[in-house]
Order: sequence, then structure tokens, then C-alpha cells
Amino acid sequence: MRVVKSYLDDYGLEYNDFGTYTPESCDYPQIAARAARSITSGECEKGVFICGTGVGMSMAANRIMGIRAALCTDCYTAEMTRRHNDANVLVLGGRVTGAGPALRIVDIFLNTGFDGGRHEGRIAMLDEMRGG
Repeated sequence: MRVVKSYLDDYGLEYNDFGTYTPESCDYPQIAARAARSITSGECEKGVFICGTGVGMSMAANRIMGIRAALCTDCYTAEMTRRHNDANVLVLGGRVTGAGPALRIVDIFLNTGFDGGRHEGRIAMLDEMRGG
């Protein structure tokens, strides 16, 4: 979804592009793992992952300890996943989400903070479930 990269460029936001660079089929788990590890290592603060429906990338990203990836299809979900879940990865479905809604979702995700409080305990529970 080139419009997301254009959005980031227009606002002067730095990012790393982990691919893909062609419309050819690819092994998305490898791309998700590289991008997710850039977040857990501290190289990147957050991520925006995109695949056809968003399902594959969200499943792959959530396998990496420390990643809280959320597949968002609307603005409310994008806001709440940041406020309540402190999601560090937004996942979009490039074939199912139009450019306009995608840009609004990205904007909300990148500009919404975490509420903390009671939600911190829930995030800790999620980490425990994963063995962390």
C-alpha cells in the first residue's frame, strides 16, 4: 500500500521498509519476523505491517515475544488498541482496506497514546501467557 509510505514521507516520519518490493508472492512470515524484531530490539518504535487481508502478518508478528500486533479495519479499533492494549504493530489488509480509511487508521494508530493504569496489568497477563 504505497499510500502509507507516501503518508509517512509527507509527515517527515522516519521508517524502515522491510519489503516487499514487487507484486510477486512472498513468504510473509520472514518479512514479519524481520520487521517485528526491529521493534523488539529498539531499532523501531512501532510498525505498520500490510498483507492481502492482514491476517497472515498479524499471526506471524504475534509469534514474536514483545509484539502486540492488531489487525485494524476501522478508526475506533485503531484508537482502542493503542489506548488499551499498547499495540506496537498496526496490521492492515491491503486488498480489503481502501486507501482513505487506511490513512485515517494509520494516523490514529501513530498518534494515540497508551492509557496505562488497569491496562498495564492486562498486558502483563498477555506476556505471561506467552512465557515472558
